[in-house]
Formats: sequence, structure tokens, C-alpha cells
Amino acid sequence: MNEESTTLELRDAAIPDALMPGHDIAWWWLVAGIFLLVVALVVVMLRIRGKSGPPSPAMLREAAYLEAVAALTGGTPADARAAAVLASLAVRKYLSVAAADPALFETHEEFITRHDALQSFKPEARAAAESGFTRLAAMKYAPQPPDAASADVISDSRALLETLHHGFAA
Repeated sequence: MNEESTTLELRDAAIPDALMPGHDIAWWWLVAGIFLLVVALVVVMLRIRGKSGPPSPAMLREAAYLEAVAALTGGTPADARAAAVLASLAVRKYLSVAAADPALFETHEEFITRHDALQSFKPEARAAAESGFTRLAAMKYAPQPPDAASADVISDSRALLETLHHGFAA
């Protein structure tokens, strides 16, 4: 027989690097992942920086004023009671936005008796609001439809709106 095959000889193990996939592919995935992460962070930062802060009170007042004027000039109601309802709602909405006043959600009596009502207004504007809302409430809740022209009710309410809009205390 063959004498060489009968001896026991230990050989070194083969190096397994040839069986492993290349490491270059893993580096490309890592670089691509980091790049996508950086791009996502830049997009998020730009969106955060692009958002403006809350609107200023002056901008809110002006928007509420324009909305109230549009409601008052949208058309003349058929009678004085409907005009009083429309005008009261328009001015109360203005107050709820411009002065952060809960007048929109209160009855006339609650509004008149509240001591902290319209504290951000000058005394003349507060007095005009009290008399204006009292007149509108009398028209809205009168047992008989009032004998007033709806155009006069709207114009008086427009004057009240102007007084309130320019009546903020400094």
C-alpha cells in the first residue's frame, strides 16, 4: 500500500475569508443610510423653521373685523328683528375673537352683569357696547316686531363695530 496515507499529519485550517461576502457592500449601505438620515433631518429642520409663530392679536382683530363687516354688509334682512339677530351675532363673534371675550356664548343678562366684560377696551367703548347690545336685545326679544328699519339697525351695529374695533385700550 501507499505509505504516505498511513501517517497522521495535521494541516492548518483553510482561511474562511474566501467564503465570506465582501465587506465593501456593507459600507455602501451604511453610507446610504447616513445620507438618508441627514436628508430627513434637514427636511424636518426646514419645516420647523418655516412655520411661523401664532398670529399677533392685531392680525386676529383685523381678520375678525373684516369677517364682521362682511356679515353686516352681506345683505339687508327683511325686518328689524332679523337684522338685530344678525348684527348681534356678528358683533359678538368679533368680540369673541378680537378680545377673547365669551360674549358669543352668554345671554345678554350674563354679558351685562359680568364685571370683567370687555376689560381690554376703553370706557367709552364699553359703554357703547352695553347700550348697543341692550338695544339689540330689546329688538330681538320684543313681543311685537320693532318699528325700525333693518338698514338702520345694521348701520347702528356697524357704528358699534367701528367703536369697538378702534376702542382697544393701549
